Amino acid sequence: MTLEVLTSDLLDGVRHGFFTRRGGASSGIFAGLNCGPGSTDQSHAVATNRLRVADAMGVPPDRLLSLNQVHSADVVTVDGAGWAERPRADAAVTRQPGLALGILTADCAPVLFADAGAGVIGAAHAGWRGTLGGIVEATVDAMEAAGARRGAIRAVIGPTISQRAYEVGPDFFETFLAREAGWDRYFAEGKDDRLLFDLPGLVLARLRAVGVEAEWIGRCTYGDPDRFYSYRRATHAGEPDYGRLISAITL
Repeated sequence: MTLEVLTSDLLDGVRHGFFTRRGGASSGIFAGLNCGPGSTDQSHAVATNRLRVADAMGVPPDRLLSLNQVHSADVVTVDGAGWAERPRADAAVTRQPGLALGILTADCAPVLFADAGAGVIGAAHAGWRGTLGGIVEATVDAMEAAGARRGAIRAVIGPTISQRAYEVGPDFFETFLAREAGWDRYFAEGKDDRLLFDLPGLVLARLRAVGVEAEWIGRCTYGDPDRFYSYRRATHAGEPDYGRLISAITL
């Protein structure tokens, strides 16, 4: 099976892709294109999958860079050849051609950024903690520091868990209201005391609030097991681990 790569016209002119799980070498619960070195999948399968992604992005395998993601608002700016060891951060920015910035997700929102005119790109992992902590704003600030113009940056949110599948409890809701009262608009009523949280809606709003033209690709990881890995779906199924999708962008 060939790789399946989703793209957006908003990033037209910049090579990018939100890779689905199709076309990979992994098997079992990881069946498909699992690109997560932190998973318990066979290391050679993950390496093969990442090689296929690097080929699709037009870069050597050691130039497909991903992070040790920790749900932070930390951003690294990449110069030169990249790094030998994955830094602990949740976004990366570069103006260096020939590097592909990769983000790993399995329900959280991958966000790819570009100011094509300035030749600056970025990639961020936006879960609820990182979004609350300011990962969107920090990535845009880092891109500006690298030479991008805020009004020229375009951003696309890739496959992520949709509101209909993201059930949370009252404590989660109170955490958000303590930050900003108006954020109750990202919650809808669920069963009993449960609520449904709109992660892509919040990330999209944060992008637009800092002056970035943005869109969500509109794909739910939880609801499409043939295409996407999902941490929450794996948890509900009692599976011991889960695969990681990769989203990447390069100059």
